[in-house]
Amino acid sequence: MAKVIFKSYNQNDNLLFPPCLGDFIAENDPVRVLNAVVDNLDLSVIEASYEGRGASSYNPRMLTKVVLYAYLQIVYSGRKMESLLRRDVNFMWLSGMQTPDFNTINLFRKNRLRKLLTKSSPRLSRCWSTRRS
Repeated sequence: MAKVIFKSYNQNDNLLFPPCLGDFIAENDPVRVLNAVVDNLDLSVIEASYEGRGASSYNPRMLTKVVLYAYLQIVYSGRKMESLLRRDVNFMWLSGMQTPDFNTINLFRKNRLRKLLTKSSPRLSRCWSTRRS
């Protein structure tokens, strides 16, 4: 009987250089398309809604990317988005490894993202209102 040989397996392997998350995402992956689209959006309406007091805020561009990508993945729950930010490579890459909690995500959707959608497209705004009701 031949000796069975397994590939090396070590979950706690120390790497000299940590991998870049972008290396794990294909060049033609939809997450890259969404990233490019949101990078070209005018988010001045959202940015103007911040007062500048208190603790620093998450970047609205990052939160917009996370929420829109979640919607593309048929994920609407803020808690599920929070979980994906800790487990899914695409979400980790979009967020730059930042992990806003579900409350932050939900408040952003309710108070800020709606302004962008209303300004961008009345038709999209109607869809948003219908989905949220």
